[in-house]
Amino acid sequence: QVQLVESGGGLVQAGGSLRLSCAASGSIVSIYLMGWYRQAPGKQRQLVATITNLGSTNYADSVKGRFTISRDNAKGTVYLQMNSLKPEDTNVYYCNAVTYSGNYYWGQGTQVTVSS
Repeated sequence: QVQLVESGGGLVQAGGSLRLSCAASGSIVSIYLMGWYRQAPGKQRQLVATITNLGSTNYADSVKGRFTISRDNAKGTVYLQMNSLKPEDTNVYYCNAVTYSGNYYWGQGTQVTVSS
């Protein structure tokens, strides 16, 4: 049982920065990977960035060099530092956690809007 709570979304101007946070609670020790996905209306959720308990990261090509994912394993919290934001980054961002047993958990989503 894992619960995810996101924070940090909002409205920023192009070129600005936001820091998203996702706090996991429950069976934190069971989490193998945490990450961020985003979803536009009518489309599937797409990978933004992921990080494992050992620190291995994976980024979508569209955010490489601009976004940085990090985590605090003890707290079960993952962060997404988003710099040089572009209007095309506007989306609902969802926190994700995957357990060692293969279960997936999702947060409720947080809106990120980047104005031009």
